[in-house]
Amino acid sequence: MNPFFIPSPSQGVWYLGTLPIRAYALAILLGIFLACLWASRRYQARGGNPDMIVDLALWVIPIGIVGARIYHVCTKWQDYFGPHGNPSEIPLIWHGGLGIWGGVLAGSLTACLVLRYRGLKIAPVADAIAPTILLGQVFGRLGNYFNQELFGRPTTLPWGLEIDLSHRPFGFEQYATFHPTFLYEMLWNLAAIAALIWIERRFRPRGGMMMGFYLCAYSMGRFWVENLRIDQANQFLGLRLNVWTSLLVFGLGILLIIWCNRKNFDRIEPSSSQEGKGFTGAGKTENAESAGL
Repeated sequence: MNPFFIPSPSQGVWYLGTLPIRAYALAILLGIFLACLWASRRYQARGGNPDMIVDLALWVIPIGIVGARIYHVCTKWQDYFGPHGNPSEIPLIWHGGLGIWGGVLAGSLTACLVLRYRGLKIAPVADAIAPTILLGQVFGRLGNYFNQELFGRPTTLPWGLEIDLSHRPFGFEQYATFHPTFLYEMLWNLAAIAALIWIERRFRPRGGMMMGFYLCAYSMGRFWVENLRIDQANQFLGLRLNVWTSLLVFGLGILLIIWCNRKNFDRIEPSSSQEGKGFTGAGKTENAESAGL
């Protein structure tokens, strides 16, 4: 066995007495915590109240998780309602199976409703959280690693991922190493974070455009990663449904960027330290809540 192959974790669950501690859940919770912390600082740098991000998260996160699970179940309905399916597995999200696109849709709609109800502008919040979503997704993919799921085609490349026989899909039992698509997506997301921050500081896009850049950046990475995966998935016209979703979301991201630019939403002037000292002329909460959408 090549010593450079990536070993899979020997276990993904630990027990404190009878209480299971699952690596998948810990990874997601850590990603949520860090994303919220960063988003709060970014929103504060725009003159907003950082506590509002925490309040928003109390609505967005649980509804987003439900949306992510619903999307997963809908795109892999045979696993739950097919001849060999088990509907009782639907609530067991710790077994894996959260579709990010469902989470983004449900979370975005929830955030918009909450912000409108409170009379706050959407664009400053969207711009603040856009790159932080990618950070949360980085840790979510780490959870997939512990579950030994969502890997790619067999490979003998030095960075191939070793998968236990019990986790190999039907028809691939003879292969031991596979493309670590979880790692590819993690690296892509980290690169996308750097790209979004660079765009923000270099071009000072108009309000709301950062969310469009996020949608484009993530869907581009998801498009090529999805084509490497071999887990069972429904297809349409020869492509996995998630590939079509990635294309659709990329198009929506482009439309959002164009729309925000045509609406001439305000650009926020950055100070020397964008996320630590706020923005020039944005020292009050009202400024963050009056620019853009």
